[in-house]
Amino acid sequence: MLKSSDIRRQAAQRLRELFPTAKSWEESTDAKIGNRTAGLLVKFKLGQQEHALVVEVSSLGQPRQIRATVTHLQEIRREWPAAYPMATAVYIGPQSARILKSNSLGYVDLSGNCYLAFDSVFVEKEGKRNVRPSSRPLRSLFAPRATRVVRMLLTDPGRVWRLEELGRAAEVSLGHSHNVVKRLEDLAWVERDDRQRIRLTKPADLLESWCESYTYRENEITSYVVPERLSRRFMADVARAAEGRRYAFTVSAGLSLVAPQSRLPAIHCYLEGDPAPVAGALGLRPAAEANASLHILTPYDSGVFYGALEKGGLKVTCLPQLYADLRHYERRGAEQAEHLRREAMGY
Repeated sequence: MLKSSDIRRQAAQRLRELFPTAKSWEESTDAKIGNRTAGLLVKFKLGQQEHALVVEVSSLGQPRQIRATVTHLQEIRREWPAAYPMATAVYIGPQSARILKSNSLGYVDLSGNCYLAFDSVFVEKEGKRNVRPSSRPLRSLFAPRATRVVRMLLTDPGRVWRLEELGRAAEVSLGHSHNVVKRLEDLAWVERDDRQRIRLTKPADLLESWCESYTYRENEITSYVVPERLSRRFMADVARAAEGRRYAFTVSAGLSLVAPQSRLPAIHCYLEGDPAPVAGALGLRPAAEANASLHILTPYDSGVFYGALEKGGLKVTCLPQLYADLRHYERRGAEQAEHLRREAMGY
């Protein structure tokens, strides 16, 4: 994790890049503003007008830390109303950005996102991915076994859970489910009621954060040439050949079952165990992925089968898993993921 001083230094550089025509540029660290201290104070001129930016560093940029930063910046704003208060971090995601904007505060991160709105200045850049997504808080949250808990919460986002039943549903220990929930509480993505029951409060933010650290290519992929036209009938043939084993269609094939579309460019299917017997029963030969149209995914964890849906007699992964798989699919996957979210997910 970057030190606060490193984030502050790089944030100052980002601000200089955003205002290339600024004159009389001054930077000071740990600046005293009334009874408060600002991590970084930047003063400059645009034309004849003077501006002052008060920048506070949030080491993680997650909602809980950002809320604390908001409190500090609001106190600074009371001390110096003419200055523009803003936050900085390695990455400020959509939820943290909304918190800052709703409090009329700006931000700039080291991943390329920013929002500044003061006087005649308006600059906004969004949608950039975290340049350091492997930081410990989210890496451990989206490890294979931990993701079982995440998947259960996202599959039924309106449900209220007791910790022990959540652990049983996700097939993880009580201690493991406690650790995952505690981390989600730290991020303000779940909350507990007065009976200590757990409720997911920010399903969209949790889903997007999972997608940032996951790709379906983490699974082992074995590809095959299919001599016939890809169709629902062929998908049914795959399901019959897999009889007795867990399977679930995903990516475009999964989407075709949940939110039908006209074209099926390839079929991706999770399958428990060795794919060779299924391919043999279908009379298929292996091929390089680029030349194949059936791709059997051997799951990195059995959690991919949790909450599987049945559509037209065929199994498809749960909607959060399908969305996450689509997000990084090369053939219009991001567009298809948004289609799924709009048509079927509700968050």
